[in-house]
Amino acid sequence: MAANTKYKASVFSTLFSNPDTLRELYCALEGVSLPPDIPITINTLEDVLFMGRLNDISFAIGDKLVVLIEHQSTINPNMALRLLIYIGRVYEKIIDNKRMYGAKRIPIPRPEFYVLYNGTAPYPDEKTLKLSDMYESMETLGLPEKSPLLELEAKVININHGRNEAIALRCETLRWYSAFVAKVRDYEREGLSLEAAIRETIGYCIEHDIMKEFLEEHGTEVVSMLFGEWSLDEVLEVRYEEGREEGREEKQEEIALNALAKGYPLETVHDITGLDMETIERLASR
Repeated sequence: MAANTKYKASVFSTLFSNPDTLRELYCALEGVSLPPDIPITINTLEDVLFMGRLNDISFAIGDKLVVLIEHQSTINPNMALRLLIYIGRVYEKIIDNKRMYGAKRIPIPRPEFYVLYNGTAPYPDEKTLKLSDMYESMETLGLPEKSPLLELEAKVININHGRNEAIALRCETLRWYSAFVAKVRDYEREGLSLEAAIRETIGYCIEHDIMKEFLEEHGTEVVSMLFGEWSLDEVLEVRYEEGREEGREEKQEEIALNALAKGYPLETVHDITGLDMETIERLASR
């Protein structure tokens, strides 16, 4: 399972860096079958300067569909807006911009959006996030509310172990990933540190033939990737719990420096800390 190791990746995005695996995942999410000869083209956005991914997974199915999938372990009500920004950049990437100024209509692939959630906070099996739910009310302007002229719907699917089992049964990679995450949490509940829990889980899964080939190839990377991801998630959760009190900028800059050191893109650091982009760029240039 080849992955682009030039860029910082997550365990999830590395697992699903193969067109065949993405085909299996999409078919599981939609409950459909795709002919094996339809090409899957990966077009995930990459931040060359900061060696990170802007989004988790983006791929085209033939020239008819473009699918964006985000993996989240924290609840984020802003995913529809983030996905709107991502899809615009994906279209810029896959469409010849010069054709937009021509006289002929350009056919573009239909977009579909998914957020796969595996956090510990309670969440339903499935939920739809809408961009229109984020719009400001027109009531304060004394104007009537209108149907939105710009909409984006993202389907959030809970992939925790034991949830949405019909989907898990149709995608072995997703099922094993969910089992892996559940096992790490089991070991943590037994009192192991996060790093020790990850290492124990890798050994357990290899012994029980769960993602065995992937873990034997990427074992050391998995420890580093998961430890970095989950540590950052914990920071994010604490930040939302504490709010944005005055006088916390110094602490937020410290968090930003740690995130930048781990290779996270500037936009992700902005989402985590709430610092303005000018400050984050200054910190990144240190």
